[in-house]
Amino acid sequence: MIVVVGAGPAGMMAAIAASGREPVLLLDRNEKVGKKLFITGKGRCNLCNDCADALFFERLHRNASFMYSSYYGFSTYALQSFFTERKVPLKVERGERVFPVSDKSSDIIRCLEREIEKRSVEVRLHCAVTDIQPDGPKFIVQTEQGAISADKVILATGGMTYPKTGSRGDGYEFAKKLGHSVIAPLPGLVGLRTEHADRESLTGLSLKNVRLYAEAEGRIFEEFGEMLFTHYGISGPIVLSLSSKINRLPGVRLYFDLKPSLSEQTLDARILREIAGAPNKEAATLLATMLPKALVDPMLAHTGIDRHLPSHQITREMRARILHFLKAYPLEYRGLFDADTGIVTTGGVEVREVDPSTMESKRHRGLYFAGELLDVDGPTGGYNLQIAFSTGHLAGTSAAQEV
Repeated sequence: MIVVVGAGPAGMMAAIAASGREPVLLLDRNEKVGKKLFITGKGRCNLCNDCADALFFERLHRNASFMYSSYYGFSTYALQSFFTERKVPLKVERGERVFPVSDKSSDIIRCLEREIEKRSVEVRLHCAVTDIQPDGPKFIVQTEQGAISADKVILATGGMTYPKTGSRGDGYEFAKKLGHSVIAPLPGLVGLRTEHADRESLTGLSLKNVRLYAEAEGRIFEEFGEMLFTHYGISGPIVLSLSSKINRLPGVRLYFDLKPSLSEQTLDARILREIAGAPNKEAATLLATMLPKALVDPMLAHTGIDRHLPSHQITREMRARILHFLKAYPLEYRGLFDADTGIVTTGGVEVREVDPSTMESKRHRGLYFAGELLDVDGPTGGYNLQIAFSTGHLAGTSAAQEV
């Protein structure tokens, strides 16, 4: 018997791929399968990304080369075909993000459930696994409903984010007990806590087409797009993507460019044109032509310019301060938002201890890993679900071949 622990996207795909030759048992502590999948993409389920294969690997944050075999064995094309062939039409939106046409994650889950039922996979819900022990060439899987003898075990328990969906991080403990190293799990694709004098006044402000920078250990990371100021710091697509790149780095310096498409020289020329066109316009009014209203007061405070100063009295040195604000608005980094707000987990089972061509443990024959439990993650846009489905498919296929 093949036992799959965890009925998320990786676990369900693993169970489907493993079925056919030997009995497959899918266990989950929740009352239904795919509980976390229901809320992905704000309930719309961003299934994968329709990017070119090379871009998929280029965009992953950690251990991209580990994904070669699993991805090429079950690529974005194969994943999309899996659902369209089962009458779940898909669409591609901005950023090459793939969604069901219905915009309902429940359609994806129902498709997987139908396939699981069709392949006679046994599903046990409300069945939390408490321990996994080697038993000669087999394993004893201890659950709240009793012990199960398994020829193969596929661990697909997910990460530590969204604990209310059952992702409690217990898979890491199982892996450790079975001799595996675990890279400390941290929330990924998560907001950043920041401290700055303007936090209260900026809460709720959304910015588009800005570039966010992070400097740490002599490296510079950057993201372009949309961001949002919150009560605790900053969030939004570019912040989430940046978070997974810097969450393990000390001494991070954050700043963003409000006008990334314009050079300082171009911006300075624009300021001079504004001054020439209305020399008696107050500084605050002048700046409001270049900035969202909510940022005018923070800029005045940051640059030390009197809001009522006639624009013709703005000196070259003042313009330099304005330009610095526009091109390098500083934020004091204070860490990550809480784990329960992260979309994925970074870190996990050390991939050097897992065979990338099979997903089988190098410590225990017959033990396989899939999904978020592994130390692989990517940006927003469907990459992390692709990782889950690809590794789940390979783990299931490999486990079935080895029985």
